[in-house]
Amino acid sequence: MYLPRRQQARLLPWTSPEGKPCYVIGEGTGPVSRLADEVESAQVGMAAALLGHARAMLDERQVSDGELRFLAERLVEALRDVLRIAESRGAGHAPAEDPR
Repeated sequence: MYLPRRQQARLLPWTSPEGKPCYVIGEGTGPVSRLADEVESAQVGMAAALLGHARAMLDERQVSDGELRFLAERLVEALRDVLRIAESRGAGHAPAEDPR
């Protein structure tokens, strides 16, 4: 399907209830695009904060296996979100697979 240059499909930072990708078609200035921008900004901010937290936990050296597992799960979620943003912005890589 051909779309004029300004009317491109954008991968949104959320999925359908069935886990399928969601897209918006438009010029990138509508309410759905603005909401997607806000969600992406929050996701990147959370990933940055999580990275700092991970560094502090690893520097402490007295972290339980459960804490490390929880940290790893949150890092996987943050990485998935950031890769989805990169894909949406045209970073040119294969979409990340999410086994869940």
